[in-house]
Amino acid sequence: MFSDDELLRYSRQIMLQELDISGQEALHEATVLVVGLGGLGSPVALYLAAAGVGRLILVDHDTVDLTNLQRQIAHNTASIGSAKVASAAQSVNALNSHCQVETVASPLTSDNGPALVQRCQVIVDCSDNFSVRFLLNRLSRRHRVPLVSGAAIRWDGQLSVYDPRRPDSPCYHCLYQETGEEEEQRCATLGVLSPLVGLVGSLQAVETIKVVTGAGSTLVGRLLLVDALQMRFRELRLRRDRNCPVCGE
Repeated sequence: MFSDDELLRYSRQIMLQELDISGQEALHEATVLVVGLGGLGSPVALYLAAAGVGRLILVDHDTVDLTNLQRQIAHNTASIGSAKVASAAQSVNALNSHCQVETVASPLTSDNGPALVQRCQVIVDCSDNFSVRFLLNRLSRRHRVPLVSGAAIRWDGQLSVYDPRRPDSPCYHCLYQETGEEEEQRCATLGVLSPLVGLVGSLQAVETIKVVTGAGSTLVGRLLLVDALQMRFRELRLRRDRNCPVCGE
């Protein structure tokens, strides 16, 4: 299935007994939807491509701005003014031409979202918009596709996995209530540490690989909190809300 070049490329990963060649084949066959190609989506896309994910669907309607380059490592100075999905696709292709990339340079909506979600094995939420996050959560539950969700602002980050295939898994709505009055926390007004988004995005890539391959245990039912200023990691247990309007009974 793999060429000699590919076997050499992924050799250090295939050596891991939890992955082996079967895990690498699972990655090769996988399609992953990455929503948001900013600070989180950049390392997610690059690491998943490097790890051998066969197809990435990249969704982002924004263009590259000079202020993005402090943290969004899939883009460079020459990318300023270009669509983020096009810039990220170019970086992915330069890293690993074996990874097929599909780009959607428009917002994720209830119109285009269902078709995109049904084509993938994992959704990776790298957005900074609550309405998109809640939409992805609903689509994840409806179509039984695992959701890897991350966020980062200032010095703080968080990460969890919501897997509707598991009866004990909570959903994003179990953690955050959708009131229609959510206040967006954006880097433009609050700031964010450059390597923090790389840390959280890299952890999202790790969780995505584990979901695809079945290696180890994912963060289902757990919320990982990162305090980069004090370099502390905390873990909170999440329980499924039986009265949740999205995943409740």
